[in-house]
Amino acid sequence: MKGVILAGGMGTRLVPLTLITNKHLLPVYDKPMILYPIETLERSGVTDIMVVCGKEHGGHFMNFLGSGREYGVKLSYALQNDSGGIAAALGLAEDFIGNEKVAVILGDNIFENNFLEDIRKFETLNGAMVFLKSVADPKRFGVAEIKNGKIMNVIEKPKEPKSDLAIVGFYLYDSDVFSKIKTLKPSLRNELEITDVQNFYLEEGNLHYGILNGFWSDAGTFESLYKSATWASGRTK
Repeated sequence: MKGVILAGGMGTRLVPLTLITNKHLLPVYDKPMILYPIETLERSGVTDIMVVCGKEHGGHFMNFLGSGREYGVKLSYALQNDSGGIAAALGLAEDFIGNEKVAVILGDNIFENNFLEDIRKFETLNGAMVFLKSVADPKRFGVAEIKNGKIMNVIEKPKEPKSDLAIVGFYLYDSDVFSKIKTLKPSLRNELEITDVQNFYLEEGNLHYGILNGFWSDAGTFESLYKSATWASGRTK
């Protein structure tokens, strides 16, 4: 299995910090944010990784991360000309992934746990797997409704969430994900939504899920960036 880190976007919720550099190169306590998803994938047994980033900061990522050897991984890079949503960014990795399965992680998501056992399980399955975490503010995320141990629906940033189970920024897909992305139409935000991809798999009966234990946070707002740094500082003591 190969991995993809999605590290594009403009980071508008972190202005003025992101007027200086890309969000994923900002520090989270003692190291740049991008190292956290790299470490999550490496601990999960995924070491052949593509980093998808915006063209404005592609050189910064390459200068910092290089080949990835220092971090125990092999890195490739793809550049986005425009920000078109998570699904559009993932679509750039099609040639890199080929016919393999793929682990996708958002570059601003920080996890305490690894996904080693989940990936081993997924190797025997078809379709996709998402991971759910109970949160206090589900309106910020894609939300899954579970009944009788099955996902009933997935809604992106619902105004009235039917559960508190947020879909975190780590996904497992088979290689059919790229054909599904090609059928997507832009949402009202003019983006190709990853939630629409999950719903394709759901309609086919091939959307699996796991419940996430341990710390998780995206670091895309000032509050969550502070939360992530506070957790990271406590982990090193």
